[in-house]
Amino acid sequence: MAIKAQKGTKDMLPQDAYKWKYIEDEWNKICAEYGFKEIRTPVFEATELFNRGVGDTTDIVQKEMYTFEDKGGRSITLKPEGTSPTVRAFIENNIYAETQPTKVFYDTACYRYEKPQSGRLREFHQFGIENFGTNSMLADAEIIALGYEFLNRMGLKNTELHISSVGCRNCRPVYREALQDFLRPKYDELCETCKTRFDKNPMRILDCKSDKDQELVKGAPMMIDFLCEDCKKDFEELKMHLDAMGIKYVVDPSIVRGLDYYTKTAFEFIKVDGGSQGTVCGGGRYDHLIEEVGGPDMPGVGFGLGKERLIMMMEEAGSDFGGEFKPQIFVAWIGDESREYAVKLITELRNKGIRAEIDTKERNFKGQMKFANKTGAAYTAVIGEDEVKSDEITLKNMETGEQTKVKREDLANAL
Repeated sequence: MAIKAQKGTKDMLPQDAYKWKYIEDEWNKICAEYGFKEIRTPVFEATELFNRGVGDTTDIVQKEMYTFEDKGGRSITLKPEGTSPTVRAFIENNIYAETQPTKVFYDTACYRYEKPQSGRLREFHQFGIENFGTNSMLADAEIIALGYEFLNRMGLKNTELHISSVGCRNCRPVYREALQDFLRPKYDELCETCKTRFDKNPMRILDCKSDKDQELVKGAPMMIDFLCEDCKKDFEELKMHLDAMGIKYVVDPSIVRGLDYYTKTAFEFIKVDGGSQGTVCGGGRYDHLIEEVGGPDMPGVGFGLGKERLIMMMEEAGSDFGGEFKPQIFVAWIGDESREYAVKLITELRNKGIRAEIDTKERNFKGQMKFANKTGAAYTAVIGEDEVKSDEITLKNMETGEQTKVKREDLANAL
């Protein structure tokens, strides 16, 4: 029986690799433009990191983590998201002692044991950025601006920015009590998971995936109506910065991010037309996460963006992903002497940065030309006795059929 890929995982095949390379290159470019530097963290961490950081009332911790015991008896978890490991690295390597803020980005694989669906797998890949060490709403606006500009560059003009505030330690207890009062008469109808959230973190109930629970929470009080003066001031400041940046937004009180660590700013970029629906990118502020994971009392803000969903939406939008990666020239030959000349020629071209291909299967001339067509090469060159003697190459444009003679030493420049 053939061994197959595990459920919820997917091979990235050569015909798709150029799409990934395109968005990854553009991601690295825009992060550099905004002053973010790359960080890479291990694929697995101590389970406690996610219990403390993500929160034990989230679906991720309660239902979705890949957790196992290693040979040393330690509880290990494949990372389900990128922020907590980045915070752990920030603390462990004493980066908090350096001049702040610290601005980092990552491109990482994550793992969640959930039902695979369109644009969401058990092994998925995520772009993310984090800004540690500043309370300024300018940092929040800059994070949002980077996401806004990146999605625009990827051709996703059909997204809408939704923003809200999920409060802070001062105003959230007041809201928590109001929400519990609203939910208490409906407690017995809640799903078992939400019953466990009622006392620990009732806000999580608003984000439940159960259709029945979504009906039960209709009309519930919203956090944005219970904000303290400090949170109100910060939210107004955020909107002022976004206005100055020319970024349109919708104030959406229903936003409840899927992780417990968020405070104040919460935002999502949502696809608003046909095709695949849902959140493209989401994030916000987390002023106590660094402290909760064992570091100093230091704020942070960031977002995560799923690469699989991004590619799917770009395909729907008709993106060419910068064009498929094809050879610039295919070199064919006739006869053994010509073959060695062709080998030298293709080596010279590659050393000069030209994407050049040759038939390593050594088919006959007719087979080589068929293969050249399949590679999609922009040009072909056929090496025969005349080319070897004259050191001059006949270059054929595969799109127009036009042929030109080029001196060997001038071929790279001609291409």
